[in-house]
Amino acid sequence: MATIRHWTNQEIVDLIREVSAAKQVKGDNFFAIRAYDNAADAIEHLSDSVEHLYRQGKLADIPGIGVNLQNHLTNLIETGRSTQFDHDKKGLPAGMFILLTIPGIGPKSAYKLAKEFNLNSPATAITKLKVAAQKGKIATIEGFGDKSQADILNALDQQKPKLTRIRIDRATIAANKLMTYFNTCPDIGELSLMGSIRRRSNTVGDIDLGLTTTKPDMVTHYIKKYPDIIKLVASGSDLVRVNVSGNLQIDIKLVPPESWGSLLQHFTGSKAHNIHLRELALTKGVSLSEYGIKTKGKLKRYSSEQEFYQAIGLPWVPPELREDQGEIEAALKHQLPKLIEAKDIHADFHTHTNYDWISSHDSANYSIQDLLDRALELGYHTIGVGDHNPSLSSYTSAQIIVEVKKRSQTIDHISQDAKYQSLHVFKTLEVDIRPDGALALPDQAFDYLDYVVASVHSSFNQPASQLTHRVIKAISHPKVKIIGHPTGRIIGERSGFNLNWEHIFAACREHSVALEINAHPSRLDIDELTARSAITAGVNLAINTDSHQLSDLDNMPYGLDVARRGWSTPASIINTWAWPKLHQFLVNN
Repeated sequence: MATIRHWTNQEIVDLIREVSAAKQVKGDNFFAIRAYDNAADAIEHLSDSVEHLYRQGKLADIPGIGVNLQNHLTNLIETGRSTQFDHDKKGLPAGMFILLTIPGIGPKSAYKLAKEFNLNSPATAITKLKVAAQKGKIATIEGFGDKSQADILNALDQQKPKLTRIRIDRATIAANKLMTYFNTCPDIGELSLMGSIRRRSNTVGDIDLGLTTTKPDMVTHYIKKYPDIIKLVASGSDLVRVNVSGNLQIDIKLVPPESWGSLLQHFTGSKAHNIHLRELALTKGVSLSEYGIKTKGKLKRYSSEQEFYQAIGLPWVPPELREDQGEIEAALKHQLPKLIEAKDIHADFHTHTNYDWISSHDSANYSIQDLLDRALELGYHTIGVGDHNPSLSSYTSAQIIVEVKKRSQTIDHISQDAKYQSLHVFKTLEVDIRPDGALALPDQAFDYLDYVVASVHSSFNQPASQLTHRVIKAISHPKVKIIGHPTGRIIGERSGFNLNWEHIFAACREHSVALEINAHPSRLDIDELTARSAITAGVNLAINTDSHQLSDLDNMPYGLDVARRGWSTPASIINTWAWPKLHQFLVNN
């Protein structure tokens, strides 16, 4: 039986752009072409994989993906190819599509060049085109000429591998370093990140940064001295583009103070949000751009985003919500949620330590005391002292019971120190959900724990119905209060497994169990779409760091990003609850 190809988001984006190019060459309907371009843009900025969303039945949640495209994507994922996409590209030279990666070559030019030079193989098309350019053959083609040939040859010489998307934490570290450098420049006024990093997507393609200045030449000179620059790509009075270490491209946009609000709104996006805004503006007889709002041919500039949104009848929309997922409709009704903030977080319920036993999985590199000390530094009133359950292959059931009891006594002894009197310390474990749904801990061992975080760590390829039953069985255990990293995804490495969320939500409500937003940047699991659905379904969430290094405890903001993108208010996140309510939920429920 043939293996079905798995498609990454970027591969799907590239394929859809190729189909759009084919439609342009064939003279297809303008609106159909635009629909494909919008779909590619939307998928490129997704926080989750298309395959994962398909398995969850959420293709319709992708902005701009209509019924036809949903069907084509379903065909692609289920069979490894799309008959419609194949039909759209049929009859065109295969080598034309790789030419679209060359700056300055559009679909029709790519087709003409591919036909002229018989570029029928993507593997050799660019090499053959470069040889043709060096021999002066492109200039002889109608519609090209010497300048076009020189531009193409220059683009080929400058062509570099496409920058891949990187995790939000790595992008944030690079961005913060850049912001620190810029904050020392006296000629810079306002300064802000823009684009997907400001919207706090879990991966970003590049870093967009905006600033105000009345001395653009001085600031441009300052930017060029940034020590991490590998290459200066472009430089002007309103834009500097550089590549920095870490395979990152950074676009820095410069505007005068009076244009700040317009620039910040436009380049924060998302594209789908901005398109919806422009459509709304047109109903009011005005048009929007990065420069301001034009009414009857007259442009008005805005120095703040709040003023910009207010000018089209909306309150300011938090950047994390700008994905065209109902935020504009909610803003029109003044029903935007009051999103959870960092100051609302007072607890972390899923951690690990270096407690001395043979663990079922990797332990942490810090002690119980280290964990409690750091919890105090973070201003928490509650900390769950966790570890993975003891290894079932290394201990008998009787030995495990003894080990869990000893560990709980150790935690009690340490937490009784006077310096921890303001800290509520829970004794917990992250316990494996075994393939049959049973928990990897003897029944009597649960008596020495306040609550359990139950997680799937194996047998990810079970059918969705079996995985759902497995997790629901764990949810029904009276000590389970949180389901850890509920889909098991690793960003860029492993797609999450599929669950029947309607059934999972119902079980969580019935048994008063919270779903985790795992704050580790490699997981960010559950994603924002599932988080929002859970909240709508009346399910509580817990943001946890799942820390294995002491520095992991500082990852809480990344989980907060997911919660905010999922429209979370403090009420739905148990980390914000006061101690009596929290204790009731985790221990006495």
